[in-house]
Amino acid sequence: MDLKQIEYFVRVAELGSFTRASVVLDIAQPALSRQVRLLEVELRQNLLVRNGRGAIPTEAGKLLLEHGRGILHQVERAREELGRVRGALAGRVAIGLPPTMAKVLTVPLTRAFRVQMPDAALAISEGLSVAMRESLTTGLLDIALLYNTPASPGIEITPLLEEDLFLVQRQAPDADPAEGLEPVALEALTRYALVIPTRPNSIRMLVESELAALGLRPQISLEIDGVAAILDLVADGAGSAVLPMNAVTTSGRPEAFSTRPIGQAGEPRLRSKLSMAVSSQRPATLTQQAMAELIRTTLQAIYKAP
Repeated sequence: MDLKQIEYFVRVAELGSFTRASVVLDIAQPALSRQVRLLEVELRQNLLVRNGRGAIPTEAGKLLLEHGRGILHQVERAREELGRVRGALAGRVAIGLPPTMAKVLTVPLTRAFRVQMPDAALAISEGLSVAMRESLTTGLLDIALLYNTPASPGIEITPLLEEDLFLVQRQAPDADPAEGLEPVALEALTRYALVIPTRPNSIRMLVESELAALGLRPQISLEIDGVAAILDLVADGAGSAVLPMNAVTTSGRPEAFSTRPIGQAGEPRLRSKLSMAVSSQRPATLTQQAMAELIRTTLQAIYKAP
């Protein structure tokens, strides 16, 4: 069997579509279909059921998918081991970061990656947790940092850190900066018109679930996906936001906002939990393992820094 044909079949089966797979693999769809068909002819088995909604693996296809993932993984491991012979980690690692964390982590992580793994390739993309979980499942991402994500079949979750969430408001011209430290009770969030992302954004879901436990609902002023746009609207007086502190400090104009911790003294703070997620269906390569450790150490350095 040809390795390329196996790779093409695996991507089509994982993505459920020749069209999507052709984009990911950067190959014309007719050529992709031809290669998969040649594999079917060689194996004398129909591997995919093609229909108007995409392509679904047959029983034979499911079996080959399981073996194909292992074959491709072993080939990648072989390449990495050969790279280690010459003293370096090799291969490509694709990671996904939520927007607020991407602002904080991308530059220091890239710097450390270039120093520690100069023969490897790194791809970083931003996304929402739901989309990144799907990308882990389909193999578009190797590692993703996710907020408030539950455990699920096929995904391994490792907790990394917890961040306090703050009520972010426009800073009044005559305000005392010290007042920005005054906490706001969780139930008091209902008094503020919120500029907040659409569901299923992790912060939106956390705010709604925590208030629902108190029998309350948030007052939604605007639904906006994008931290920069949310802060622009807050600065313009459209409402308040619930965000981690790093979203404000990396905004380019933190002085335009006041921030208040959510949760009064003696009460649990409203906190967002960041975890590292990987697919349990694909054993991590050596380079991916090294990248996961690099993410952990880089985050520790950032959040311990004064």
